[in-house]
Amino acid sequence: MDEPVERIARQVVDAALTVHRALGPGLLETVYEQCLAYELGRRDVQVRRQISMPVVYGGLALEVGYRLDMLVGEAVVVEVKSVEALSRLHEAQLLTYLKLADKRLGLLINFNVVLLKYGVRRLVR
Repeated sequence: MDEPVERIARQVVDAALTVHRALGPGLLETVYEQCLAYELGRRDVQVRRQISMPVVYGGLALEVGYRLDMLVGEAVVVEVKSVEALSRLHEAQLLTYLKLADKRLGLLINFNVVLLKYGVRRLVR
């Protein structure tokens, strides 16, 4: 992974740690997503939220309701969760989003953990 993308990923994880320290586990995903976007914005990191992702099949773009939680720095897809445990299904979802968005690096962040280091997964396509 090139250095600018790695820098963005580090900023996302650092901002997520800041949010988690302030709020702790147990809130809705939307709360963590908004707070993470705010924290990244405070750090002058570009964030787009809830980006519609069409599925292209047979040359036809289908708007079927898929949305990226966050695209940070136009390079890193971030999927925010607040669940009891991350599963392979969550990883598969993020890998699919990476493919649809034509991005290489994704971060799956589950805020519903006691220590955030147990809730962060990095996936590369």
